[in-house]
Amino acid sequence: MATNLSIDADLLEEALRVGGFSTKKETVNQALTEFVQRRQQREIISLFGQLPQDADYDYKQGRQ
Repeated sequence: MATNLSIDADLLEEALRVGGFSTKKETVNQALTEFVQRRQQREIISLFGQLPQDADYDYKQGRQ
């Protein structure tokens, strides 16, 4: 899908350099992917401590 965006040129150039990407499109797509992944991780982290624990789970067994 073609879209016209006004993106900070300096920021985009830095992202290209830091990411080692060869195109602006590749850079923007990777940035969007990482943004979505981070937001999804926040949702998962919010569940910590809210799920019931399995009283029969033996964490020491998994270390062997």
